[in-house]
Amino acid sequence: MEDTASYPTIEPSNFDLIVVGTGLPESILAAAASAAGKSVLHIDSNPYYGSHFASLNLQEFTTFLQSQSQSPNSTPAEIQPDSSSEFETVPLATRPMYSSVEIISNSPEDPKVLFCADEMMNLIVKTDIHQYMGAFQSIDGSYVFDGSNGCLRNVPDSRSAIFKDKSLSLAEKNQLMRFFKLVQGHFQSDGGEESKRISEKDLESPFVEFLSQKIGLSEKLKSIILYAIAMADYDQENKEVCKVVLKTKEGIDRLILYHSSIGRFPDAPGAMIYPIYGQGVLLESFCRRAAVKGCTYVLRMPVVGLLVHKDDTSYKGVKLASGQELFGHQLILAPSFILSPGLAHSSPGMQGVKVKVTRGICITKNPLKPEVANCLVFYPPQSLCPDQLTSVRVLQLSSNVKSSPSGMACKLVTRGAALPCPQTQPLPHTLPQRNNQTKATYIPHYPIFSGKFGFGFCSLPQLKEINSESEIN
Repeated sequence: MEDTASYPTIEPSNFDLIVVGTGLPESILAAAASAAGKSVLHIDSNPYYGSHFASLNLQEFTTFLQSQSQSPNSTPAEIQPDSSSEFETVPLATRPMYSSVEIISNSPEDPKVLFCADEMMNLIVKTDIHQYMGAFQSIDGSYVFDGSNGCLRNVPDSRSAIFKDKSLSLAEKNQLMRFFKLVQGHFQSDGGEESKRISEKDLESPFVEFLSQKIGLSEKLKSIILYAIAMADYDQENKEVCKVVLKTKEGIDRLILYHSSIGRFPDAPGAMIYPIYGQGVLLESFCRRAAVKGCTYVLRMPVVGLLVHKDDTSYKGVKLASGQELFGHQLILAPSFILSPGLAHSSPGMQGVKVKVTRGICITKNPLKPEVANCLVFYPPQSLCPDQLTSVRVLQLSSNVKSSPSGMACKLVTRGAALPCPQTQPLPHTLPQRNNQTKATYIPHYPIFSGKFGFGFCSLPQLKEINSESEIN
C-alpha cells in the first residue's frame, strides 16, 4: 500500500451519497443525484474513469491487462479495531471482473453499438449529455450470411430495403411487407383496436412458431428476422439446445425498437450508431455532467472498508486507504467489491448464472464489405457449420472511428449466449437500514446493454431510487 501521506484529505467528510467505482451505472446514478441537489462523492481506485466500461488507449490497455492477470481475488485488508469509536470497520475485498481467458485472449469489454431509439439514446438526448461527448458514427449497413451460397446479403429491415433487395422474390417481399405492417399496426393500436393487435396467446408463444405457423414466412426470412433484427442468440429451431426461447412479445418489442431507430437522426439513416471513441465516452460524459452539478471526484483513492454501527450494523460510511473516514446517507458500490457474508441481503435475481462468451478482435487489411466502412454482419446458427448452436456477430469498424490504422479495418467477433435481460434495475444487495435513512446498494455485474454482446438493447438503472422526482437536467 502506498504511503498514506500521498493521499489527499477529502473535504467535506459528510455526503448525501458516496459512489465507489466509475462504471456506467454508477456514473448515471451520480449524475442523477447531483442534478437532484444531493451532495455526492464519486471515487475510484483506478487512475482513469470507467472501471470495466473504460475506453483505453494501447498503453493503458496493456497496463490494464497486466494488472488484471496478476491480480487474483484480494483478501480484505487487516484493520485494527478502535474500541473508542461507535463504528466498526468491515473490510472490503475485491475480485477481478474478467476471467483469465478473457484477459489473455482479447479485450475485456468489446465496443457496443446503440439503437438510435433505445433508452440510452433517449437519456442522452433528454439530458443533453451529448454536449460533453464526441460524435457518433452511423453503422452503415447490416448483413446476414447466407450459408447456402456463402455470401453476405443485405438485411431487409425497412420498406425501401425490401424493394431494393434483388435476392428476395416478389412473394417474399409481399410476405415481409405484410408482416412489418402487422407489427406496426400492433404497436400503433396500443390497446385500441383489437383487430390490429396480436393476441395475448400468440404473444406468449415462441417467436419462431409465430413466424412459421401464423405468418408463414420462409426459412430464409425467419432467419433474417430472428437473428439479424430480433438478434436471438440460440438456435430457435432446435429445442434441445435452445436455452433461451425468444417469445413473440419480446421479438415484436425488438422489431419495434429496430424500426423506431431507423432514420431517427439525420446523419444516421440506419438503426444503429457507435460512439467514435468507444463506450467509455458515455460514462465520462455523465461524470462531467455530475461535476458541473457539484459532484466531487477523486481518482486513485481505494476504499478498504465499510463503517457500520456497532449496535445494529447499519451502514454509516466508508474508510479510505489513507485512513480517512467519510460518512454518507447512501452508498453505491461497484461490482468489483465482495461484501462480507451476512452484511448484505442477497435478492433473488441473476446472480450465479454462468454463461460462456467467445470474443475475438482482428485488425485486417481486407474488410468484409469493402464498399461499407462500418457494418454489422450476422451469422445465424448452423450457417457456418452444422455444430454452430449460437449466432455469431461481427462488428466491422473502419479507421474513421479511430479503432484501427488508416486503410485497415477492426473486426469485433462475438459468439455465445446472452444473459436474460432485466427490464428494470438489477435487484441490488442492501445493507440493513437504520430509521430507513441509511442504505448501501451493490450493483451486480450485468451488462448495461442487456447482454447482447455489444449489439443489444439498453437497460438502465431506475434513477427514481435516488429521488422520485430527480432528472439529470
